[in-house]
Amino acid sequence: MENSGKKRGIVIKDDWPGYSLDLFTYPEHYHEDIESVYIPHGVIMNRTERLAHYIMEDFGDSNIMVLCVLKGGYKFCSDLVEFIKVLGRNSNKYLETRVEFIRLKSYLNDQSTEDLHIVGSSDLSFLRGKCVLIVEAIVDTGKTMNALLKHVETFEPKMVKVAGLLVKRVPNIAESLTDYVGFEIPNRFVVGYALDYNEYFRDLNHICVISKSGKTNVINTDTKKWINERKRCFPPGEDIGDRWKERMDGHIPVPG
Repeated sequence: MENSGKKRGIVIKDDWPGYSLDLFTYPEHYHEDIESVYIPHGVIMNRTERLAHYIMEDFGDSNIMVLCVLKGGYKFCSDLVEFIKVLGRNSNKYLETRVEFIRLKSYLNDQSTEDLHIVGSSDLSFLRGKCVLIVEAIVDTGKTMNALLKHVETFEPKMVKVAGLLVKRVPNIAESLTDYVGFEIPNRFVVGYALDYNEYFRDLNHICVISKSGKTNVINTDTKKWINERKRCFPPGEDIGDRWKERMDGHIPVPG
């Protein structure tokens, strides 16, 4: 790991294999599903505390309207806001922080898609005239964040900053999108600390690299669950396996 300052964060090199699983505690049922501990929980917390210092410095005496991107960002956001509050209590500068949530959908399995979908209300008029801090767990292509920023700007906030725990080194990423970076990482798919793979692994405290068998196990588990839930929805004799493949390709309408 290299420390590259607050803009790029701590740089994790492409050849970094992570730490052996034997050195840490984690849910035993994930033993075959993760390759290594990529970023230990303690390191995440320490870096998050440092980001809280930067945010306190930059926002001055302005109250902060925090916009947390769910679901992956909730743990990072919770810890970051708590550090900001602690710093405020221990200094002469108290920043009032209000947290609102937005849920986006831009992933299918481990691939970032082109489209941004805001789940629920897209009315963010409460941001008007506010100093806004968008908190996101991971920024990879930057397309999702760029689309969100454009949407937020239509509501005329006073200021907008972005805190990203992880920023991936991928071609053509707009690095200027993220003002506070925890870690700059290679283009690897990671899970844990509320980051998921098809809703699995959120309960890991550490950020880990998922193994090939882990992806397979999740898909197999998901397949069985989906088939069992929907057996009664299909006409007799229909090949549910083919319907599952269509679902994974994103083309299947889910039966009522």
